[in-house]
Amino acid sequence: MENTMQDLTLALIQAKQVWEDTDANLNLFQKKIDQIETGVHLIVLPEMFTSGFTMHPQHLAQRMDGPAIAWMKACSQKTQADITGSMIIAEKGCYYNRLIWVKPDGRLYWYDKRHLFRYAGEHNVYCAGRQHLLVECHGWQIRPFICYDLRFPIWTRNLDLIYDAAIFVANWPQRRAPHWKALLTARAIENQCYVAGVNRVGKDGNGYYHSGDSRIVDPLGQRVAGQSDQEGIITGVFSAKVLQDYRNQFPAWRDADKELITKQNQL
Repeated sequence: MENTMQDLTLALIQAKQVWEDTDANLNLFQKKIDQIETGVHLIVLPEMFTSGFTMHPQHLAQRMDGPAIAWMKACSQKTQADITGSMIIAEKGCYYNRLIWVKPDGRLYWYDKRHLFRYAGEHNVYCAGRQHLLVECHGWQIRPFICYDLRFPIWTRNLDLIYDAAIFVANWPQRRAPHWKALLTARAIENQCYVAGVNRVGKDGNGYYHSGDSRIVDPLGQRVAGQSDQEGIITGVFSAKVLQDYRNQFPAWRDADKELITKQNQL
């Protein structure tokens, strides 16, 4: 772990997304970002933050040079914070549920959702990603994931402590909220890292209620910050000292089943 790692302050935006209305959602998140105090290093938006979790991408998909990513770049430059969240992207004849990561200097990274939510038919509409993403932010190595990925520990496994924190952006309904909370905690404990999960609140266009439950969990499985059932900006800190001390004192990561996990990830 690099000595340059410092405490990282992040803001999770838990909001009532407007169903299938890109302009309304950009206005909504702009107002919330304008409320964030200076000093935040990373702003995290929910899954499909421009539309809600919809299976109707035809009139909602963005291009990589489209207005939603331009908006993210402008917000990142203005706040001097990294900004990430997923949206629908059309590319090479496919639709992707793509997490976009923007840095204040305009650099752009992305991750396509690997595990498509079969229960909602997402696998029939979108193309699955095949590669992880690792982004440096304020000295931290961060690996982002999208919603349903949370249920798959092999895909999220942190071999040799490649990453220091995992981010999960979601539209996760309230009826499965116990799973959301338990799995975020499990991913933090088993990977000896910080985990942040960002979810929406309110009913979506399909009538499913979301309780939010956005939260930050430390490597010991303790909730650092969180909020349920209302819109809000959840701020918290990834502590470099907590992470480093715990990994040094309890180095369980050294005993991981590396060969088995690597083989499974290559399938």
